[in-house]
Amino acid sequence: MKIDEIVQLTEAEIKQRLDDSLEEMQNLRFQHATHQLDNPLRLRILRKDIARLKTVLHEYEIGKRKPIS
Repeated sequence: MKIDEIVQLTEAEIKQRLDDSLEEMQNLRFQHATHQLDNPLRLRILRKDIARLKTVLHEYEIGKRKPIS
């Protein structure tokens, strides 16, 4: 997910995507621990997506970026 796509979402949608991504990360880590993970690159991509989502949310909190209603 690109930062341009995240900025177009509302704050509630960003929070929902963050929750979904964190849950997916937990599932992928479990699959990785049990050696059932098909695409290990997905962990890295998901970790970066989570960071982007958290960054945009933080920018809304400090007032650097205006949230879309």
